[in-house]
Amino acid sequence: MAHLQPLARETVPEFQDRFDHYANTRGFVPNSILTMSRRPAIAKAFMDLNHAVLYQGTVSEELKMLVSLIASQASGCRYCQAHMANLSSIYKSSDDKIRAVWEFETSDLFSDAERAALRVAFKGAIVPNQVEEADFAELKKHFDEGQIVEIVASIALFGYLNRWNDTMATDLEELPADVAKRAIGVVGWEVGKHG
Repeated sequence: MAHLQPLARETVPEFQDRFDHYANTRGFVPNSILTMSRRPAIAKAFMDLNHAVLYQGTVSEELKMLVSLIASQASGCRYCQAHMANLSSIYKSSDDKIRAVWEFETSDLFSDAERAALRVAFKGAIVPNQVEEADFAELKKHFDEGQIVEIVASIALFGYLNRWNDTMATDLEELPADVAKRAIGVVGWEVGKHG
C-alpha cells in the first residue's frame, strides 16, 4: 500500500486540463502525479519537464518510451515499467518489441540506432553508472547532439520517477498493470504497490 494516497482529481482544480489530457491519452491519471499534487509547484514542474523531455524534440516518442522502459527495468521500478509498457504501446511499439526490450542487443526487432540508445539507457540507469565513451561513440553514429540530450534527459527523468515511485510505494493503476501483463509478460502484476 502506498505511503501517501493519491489526491482526488477535483482537489487540484488548476491541473484539470492536464488530468483530462492524461485520461484521454493514457487511459487514466497517474497516481504518482496525484500524490505529487500535494505540492502543486512540484507537480507542475514535473509535468512540464515530463512534457518537454518525452514529447518534444526529434527523437521519436516510441524510442523515448522504450528508453524509459529499459531504464526503469534496470533500476527495478515496477510502477514505471508498467507505465512505460503502456506508453510504449500507445506510441506504436508492438507487444513483441516491448517484451523483447530486455534482449535489445540480440533481437532482430531493434535497429542499430535503437540498440545504441537502449544500451546507454540500460547502463545509465545502473548505479554506479556504467556508460562508457564507446557507448557514446556508438550513440553519436545515429543521433545528433540535441537528440542525445533528449535520450539522456529521458533516462534522467526516469531516475527521478523510479526513486519517487519506489520510495512512495505508489499504487499501480489497473490499466498499466494489464498492459504490463500482456506486453511484458510478467506474472503477478496487480493493482497496488508496483504490482
